[in-house]
Amino acid sequence: MTFDQITLPNGLRIIGERIPHFRSVSVGLWLGSGSQFETVEEAGVSHFLEHMVFKGTEKRTARQIAEEMDAVGGQLNAFTAKECTCFYAKVVDEHLPLAMDVICDLATHPAFDPAEMAKEKGVVIEEIAMAEDTPEDLVHELIMLAHYGDQQISRPILGTEESVSGCSRECLHGYWKKMYRPQNAVLAIAGNYEWDDVLDMANKLLGDWRAEGLDKLPCITRTATPTILTKEKDIEQVHICLGYPALPMGDERNYDISIFNSVFGGAMSSRLFQKIREESGMAYTVYSYPNAYTDTGMLSVYAATNPETAVQVYEMIEAEARAIAEGGMTEKEFAMAREQLKSGYILGLESTSARMQSNGRRLLLMNTTRTESETIDRINAVSCDAANALMKQMLTAPHSVALVGKGVETLAGKLA
Repeated sequence: MTFDQITLPNGLRIIGERIPHFRSVSVGLWLGSGSQFETVEEAGVSHFLEHMVFKGTEKRTARQIAEEMDAVGGQLNAFTAKECTCFYAKVVDEHLPLAMDVICDLATHPAFDPAEMAKEKGVVIEEIAMAEDTPEDLVHELIMLAHYGDQQISRPILGTEESVSGCSRECLHGYWKKMYRPQNAVLAIAGNYEWDDVLDMANKLLGDWRAEGLDKLPCITRTATPTILTKEKDIEQVHICLGYPALPMGDERNYDISIFNSVFGGAMSSRLFQKIREESGMAYTVYSYPNAYTDTGMLSVYAATNPETAVQVYEMIEAEARAIAEGGMTEKEFAMAREQLKSGYILGLESTSARMQSNGRRLLLMNTTRTESETIDRINAVSCDAANALMKQMLTAPHSVALVGKGVETLAGKLA
């Protein structure tokens, strides 16, 4: 399958994947705006901005935004990540004009009403408190700081209570003008649509959108010395996270990482899951996962266990990492993991929303496209020897550690 693709005169990139046998269509407006581009004083402004656009535009109130989409049974939402923000909608194909109108209105004509800002600050501060009360989320934030030190990539997407409380309308509006630009955006669509109709609507809604900031802000992440960080919490379990150096998202060897991650800790049949949960019974949750960003990457391992068994679980994770680094995956493990990756990729694209998100994110962050068949061919091209060599390189490198729970400062001394 090929893509419909064009760049408007103002620099906005548009990508479409037509699936005519579907009756649904998903559309998303992607912006290169996220915590990676914020200063310390701006911490959390990308996420707060995403919230605020739903509080009203120049022609719609917050209630009208919700009612218009509910009236046609559509789904409307948004999210903010480290390097991007996306406003998206999924509707029956006949309601695509409304969906495009709403998401384009949200991103290009927000009202930033001061009264709504004051209320929404309270909502976001509660969201920050909720993350603080969720130790699994907290330890994953802490491993970023342990691995990268104090730089943009390691700062929480939500910001802090102090930074959100101090965000002024002028700051919010200025950041919006700087980041929400056509050259820094992608309009992605997948499902049942007519390309000429999409272009007509895009030109009408976004053709006059003009830039006032830089074309694209660079992502610059310095190499840092991995360390051990702890956060004391009066909770029943110790939450453990290890971080190993990995690869940025543009590196083709990320397919190798995905395959060996499945063997290491990314599946129920993985070595970590079988050893720590099934054989020892020392943890209910244990897994590993790769995170790739524009200019860096990290492989993380997570486990939650009783404080009395925390040292033992940590040592088991390290032992499994050493064993698989030195001995490698078997051909049987490799073949099974490669099939898991292909199946997971294909099954994960069986919705218009998933296809829109895959295409939009890739075009925004890497300025490239890749079809389903091209991806499968790339997965099939991975060899067991190459994946094992990369895994050994990563798992024998110095790694970071984050611990959240009761008595973790003392625990950290036992791990050093």
